[in-house]
Order: sequence, then structure tokens, then C-alpha cells
Amino acid sequence: MNYIDQIGRTVELGETPKRIISLVPSQTELLHHLGLGDRVVGITKFCTHPDIWHRSKPRIGGTKNIHFQKVHDLNPELIIANKEENNKADILELEKHYLVWISDVNDLNSSFEMIQSIGEITSTQETAGDLLRKLQRDFDTLEKGLIDKNSESKKIVYLIWFDPLMSAGKGTFIDQMISAAGFENLVTAERYPELSIEELKALHPDALFLSSEPFPFKEKHLKSLSMELGMNSNRLHFVDGRMFSWYGSALLEAPKYFTELNRQLNKSE
Repeated sequence: MNYIDQIGRTVELGETPKRIISLVPSQTELLHHLGLGDRVVGITKFCTHPDIWHRSKPRIGGTKNIHFQKVHDLNPELIIANKEENNKADILELEKHYLVWISDVNDLNSSFEMIQSIGEITSTQETAGDLLRKLQRDFDTLEKGLIDKNSESKKIVYLIWFDPLMSAGKGTFIDQMISAAGFENLVTAERYPELSIEELKALHPDALFLSSEPFPFKEKHLKSLSMELGMNSNRLHFVDGRMFSWYGSALLEAPKYFTELNRQLNKSE
């Protein structure tokens, strides 16, 4: 069978793969949700969900620091990667030896396409279809609830790093999830721009989101930013980065999380 990945490459598989390596945390979690169990033979050290896989599955390094010998030892029939999260040079090297399917996820629609495609390539279409129907229903309900709320969207800045300060901008999955959650991203630059304190002040955000990943913001960072920006600390909020940036089955938890986050922000006014 021939499968087209999300960057337009053809991946030709003779049969359903029984030895899979995942190089992407959110897609590893999806493979677990699809019930692939022992068919997933390797993951990265950042694949923390589910915890039982994180503790028990062989690790082949990081998303951008792959240990090729560990991959060779596992002898995969298929490697599942991502255009943004993995290094192009690493993928080109892996392609010399193995079939590699690459996702390219920038919004909810492309995440849904990824789920459907992985369901097809792993022969788990029924489970993937059930997941997609629930996600589409839950996000439609979230959107309707935000419209019915009939209040102006909170203008926010979403920080992913502390030193230097880095934010999530346009052209990212995080930006799309910010919108899906009912907020307006004030950062209009592409990808993940750095921001000075002065630039951040000039944006006048209603709220500042401090993500749990990739940089784990703590109370000391919140206090430091509150002081430097002259912002009341109740306008700075720790947020679960997984809800904004993981695009597999983690999306099941996102609508409820976003609804509660909106409630908390309205309460803190």
C-alpha cells in the first residue's frame, strides 16, 4: 500500500507495520490511544504520555538528538516523525534505512488529518474514527459556548521560554489553539519570536500565559515578570503547555481545560 504523508511524500508499505518507532511525544500518545501496545518498539525521552510507556519503552534519544544505533538495534518497519519537531538531517539519515512517515501539523484540521492518516497506516481506522468524531463534536461545542458567552476575547501573550523571553506567534499550532480556546494572540510575528520586556509592555496584554513546556515556568518567574512588567500578578497565568501544543489524543482534554481557563480569567478580573 502507498500512503502520502503530510509533506507530500509517498511511503510504500507491504503490510501493516508491526515494529514502529515514534519520534514525537504527542503522536506517541496517539499510538497508545489507538491500542498499538507492543507494536511500538521505541520512543523519545520526551514521550512522557502515557507514563507506563515512558517508563517501559526503549528510548532512542530526544526529538532532535536521535541515537541512530539504538534505532538500528530496534529494527523498525516504520518511523513516525514530524516536520517541525525533528531535524531534517536526522530524517534524511533515517530514510536511508527505514520507511519514515512525516506529519506537518499547524492547526486543528491538519491534526485531524494526521490522526486519520496514522489510523489508516496502522490499520486502526475504527478507533481513529471514533476519536475524530469525539474531537470534532467537543471542539464544536467549545466554539458554540464561546460564541454564546458573547464577551470580548481576552488579548494574551503566550510565553514558551524565559531567558530569552520567547513567545508563540503566527504559523504555529499553539497560535491556532489560542484562538480555539477563545483568546486573541497579540504576537503577530511568525513562529517563536523573542520579546524584550519593553516590547512585551507595549503589547498591553490582558493576560500573560506562562507555559509548562518547553520551559517549565515557576512561581519565581511569575514574580520576576510581574515586577519587571508592572503587571498585577493575577494577570499572569500558568498554563498547561500540553493542552496548547500536543496534537494527538491529548486534544480530548483540551476543550474542558479551555472552558475552565476562560472561567478562571473572567473570575480574576
